[in-house]
Amino acid sequence: MSASKLLRGTFILTAGVMLSRILGLVYVIPFYPLVGERGGALYSYGYVPYQIFISLATAGVPLAVSKFVSKYNALGEYGTGYRLFRSGLLLMTITGIAACAILYTIAPWIAPFVIDKQVEGNSVADVVTVIRAVSFALIIVPVMSLIRGFFQGHESMGPTAASQVVEQLIRIIFLLASCYIVLRVLHGSLVTAISLATFAAFIGALGGLAILIWYWWKRKEHLAELLTQDRGQLHPSLKDMYKELIMYAAPFVFVGLATPLYQLIDQFTFNRAMASIGLAKISEEAYSIFNVWAQKLVIIPVTLATSFGLTLIPTITKAYISGDRKSFRKYLNQTFQVVMFLTVPAVVGMAILAEPMYAAFYNYDPLGEQVLRWYAPAAILFAMFSVTAAVLQGINQQRFTVISLTLGLLVKLSLNTFFITKFATIGAILATTFGYFLSVVFNLFIIQKYTKYRYNFVIRRTILVMILTAIMSIGAVVMLHLCQWLFHYNGGKVESVVIVIICAAVGAGIYFLLSERLGLISSLFGNRFAFLQRKKKAVS
Repeated sequence: MSASKLLRGTFILTAGVMLSRILGLVYVIPFYPLVGERGGALYSYGYVPYQIFISLATAGVPLAVSKFVSKYNALGEYGTGYRLFRSGLLLMTITGIAACAILYTIAPWIAPFVIDKQVEGNSVADVVTVIRAVSFALIIVPVMSLIRGFFQGHESMGPTAASQVVEQLIRIIFLLASCYIVLRVLHGSLVTAISLATFAAFIGALGGLAILIWYWWKRKEHLAELLTQDRGQLHPSLKDMYKELIMYAAPFVFVGLATPLYQLIDQFTFNRAMASIGLAKISEEAYSIFNVWAQKLVIIPVTLATSFGLTLIPTITKAYISGDRKSFRKYLNQTFQVVMFLTVPAVVGMAILAEPMYAAFYNYDPLGEQVLRWYAPAAILFAMFSVTAAVLQGINQQRFTVISLTLGLLVKLSLNTFFITKFATIGAILATTFGYFLSVVFNLFIIQKYTKYRYNFVIRRTILVMILTAIMSIGAVVMLHLCQWLFHYNGGKVESVVIVIICAAVGAGIYFLLSERLGLISSLFGNRFAFLQRKKKAVS
């Protein structure tokens, strides 16, 4: 594969993933006024179990199949990858149907753990209905993941990118349209609307699968031609092939499970803990703010930082395997610095602008502001967990990811109810933060133990980033108070949007300018911002 084709394929796939994630963030803006806090909570009740099932069924499958097919194609054994693909289609179809049947069947068992009798709002029957509605997507998604991986193994990233975007678009269009029609046109029930909103995952998956089938028919002659070039010297059994595939996929399964498992703990404990301290009336509202609406905002800097940071992982892996310790340290330094450089100012800015930012995306809500302000710093840990887990995969110590995730979940489980009874909604955030903190520290320790990597340089750079962020914060706070005074701010959506844009621009401008003056940007991103240097020389 040529370097230019590799870069092109990587760019297409990255662009598809980013666009899909952006769509997944933006749709909540019209979704919130349609369904409100109660609808958001009900949506989460159905989606969290689905995410766990889908992670177990498909997390890592595209990358694992891609790695498997690519390996045997490089050996000229095209038939081996095709044999895995054909048997995999049958296996994924069976496991998809089985997963759907299991989730559909156990929905009445899950629901009572979610809803406390004292909680006012959604009922156990409502939760059962929504979980069952989303379960149908499990039939399609595993098969779709396998086909995506097969295309990627043949160095074709376009089908995956296109199917991801189409899947997300169709899902969002169906979700918003069905909720609008049920609630605003037919004046139907919220449960019906949310059931259709979760069923949208199945409709979107059909759209994504249709795109992949179209690509398959378009390229079937090329794939058939490759089979005629098969060397036919290797004949691994299906058992051996699946064993190899599971080894590739396992680390990605556990990383993909992290967020939904943390959310599942909240789903099973939050309402009951809130009811135990006399807050049953606002329990579901608080749950939806914490686990749905604020969480969508917190993930924004995580997505940005990990998209930059994870691009360096293949380079880190190559340097480690080849024994190039100098390059390994350099690339690892750069990865951690990029994550901290992007997430620290983003989460601090989000905490400062929590009030207008929550109002801009949803509605003015003092609880929403409080939750977002406390939840924002956790984004640093979310990003670091993803990156450190990827590094462990790169140095072939991925088994420790399972241990670190388990330790974090045990901390979350042991502290969650206690913290909620002491600090209400903020307690759930604190339990999540402590859990992820332990996981990240454990991962960093394992990286240091097996690579002898020292964090001294990264720590010094992180301190510099924190100093620059503090200076940025002063400018952002001053601008925030000035804007609130000028606009006579009272929580309106339009004023909130304007304030967020102005204050974010001022804060980002200060941070970017200081970073460029100190040479931090050029050291992290190379010549990507060389135009700034040229402009500076032209001025001088």
